[in-house]
Amino acid sequence: MKLTILGGGGFRVPLVYGALLQDHAEGRVTRVVLHDLDAGRLSAVTRVLAEQADGVLDAPEVTATTDLDEALRGADFVFSAIRVGGLQGRADDERVALAEGVLGQETVGAGGIAYGLRTVPVAVDIARRVARLAPDAWVINFTNPAGLVTEAMSRHLGDRVIGICDSPVGLGRRIARVLGANPQEAWIDYVGLNHLGWVRGLRVAGRDELPRLLADPDLLGSFEEGKLFGVDWLRSLGAIPNEYLHYYYFNREAVRAYQQAEKTRGAFLHDQQARFYAEMSNPDAPALKVWDQTRAEREATYMAENRESAGAGERDEDDLSGGYEKVALALMRAIARDERTTLILNVRNQRTLSVLDADAVIEVPCLVDANGAHPVTVDPLPGHATGLVCAVKAVEREVLAAADSGSRTTAVKAFALHPLVDSVHVARRLVEGYTDVHPGLAYLR
Repeated sequence: MKLTILGGGGFRVPLVYGALLQDHAEGRVTRVVLHDLDAGRLSAVTRVLAEQADGVLDAPEVTATTDLDEALRGADFVFSAIRVGGLQGRADDERVALAEGVLGQETVGAGGIAYGLRTVPVAVDIARRVARLAPDAWVINFTNPAGLVTEAMSRHLGDRVIGICDSPVGLGRRIARVLGANPQEAWIDYVGLNHLGWVRGLRVAGRDELPRLLADPDLLGSFEEGKLFGVDWLRSLGAIPNEYLHYYYFNREAVRAYQQAEKTRGAFLHDQQARFYAEMSNPDAPALKVWDQTRAEREATYMAENRESAGAGERDEDDLSGGYEKVALALMRAIARDERTTLILNVRNQRTLSVLDADAVIEVPCLVDANGAHPVTVDPLPGHATGLVCAVKAVEREVLAAADSGSRTTAVKAFALHPLVDSVHVARRLVEGYTDVHPGLAYLR
């Protein structure tokens, strides 16, 4: 089975390959094709993968190419993990937004809109190529903003594109661990959009254990979200929000923390990964060791500004292991082998949330089999969550419309309608600022 990874020179690709190396069952991936526009990055990552595969007799064969059509042709699965504009683009997204006093995070608020505006046209081109060159392939989208990009691609690939994220999985795992439950045996009632969802229940053997967690302040304050949001706020909500909702519930504090930080997250990652790829130019460098050290630093500093503003302290060691590669492998197995499972995924709504139309991509538990991912029936969201989901989905639709039409006016509207952008004047300046620094936004007229 052939797996193509777009963005194959990306830093997190070894996580995916490491997961593939643990799969020895029939029907597994035997060929991995890495595609990237940067041959140097491809070379560096290929070296890491070669060291990972050392001693593994049935390790999938790895090839690399800068030819997109060659990479896609004949693929069974396509992982899309591209970053349009690179990490410099992310750093610019943050800088332009923070200069206007609004959030520049890569998936939330102004930064997410800017990232989406320059990513959607590229993602749509990829979707069209997949439909032409590998019409039977399944596309698993890692590319942020994951929900928005998945929806853009679904307009050309239908339900054969599925978005994934490790945030809901990590959240469910932490809740189950605190409650003394096996995460593999727990049903997680999670509903929302990507980076905008809530756990409303966690059932073990048919019993909802979340009320027990909410009733125990010591237990509730003992894990990441309890430290980040505070016990009182979680009990007021009656649910456990995705960590990215910290940007909404504590926006002023988050913006201030990012403004006061020595470096934004994007600038930090840009410099960190530049050091990694520069070191990989030395043919004698121990590729896997250098990569693993860099990855550990990356994970440990994840959302550091938010934790600092909340007084949450350092991340627990158990939360430093990532997880999106495991979601991807489980999804691929379920489809390729009809190994039925339940995963929290980004899929088209169909009739799941009545407040959104059928084509809106949402993030919910899905039953997965050989025919793809099928969202399960869920209870409606409470009013405050419904309002936020509808508002952000409306913004996503304006981003898609702007990307499709090239309308600068529509792009301004997308920024202005976002709950974390507080002025139409700010929205106009954001569009000006982003088009000044991003050549990929020159299509906006």
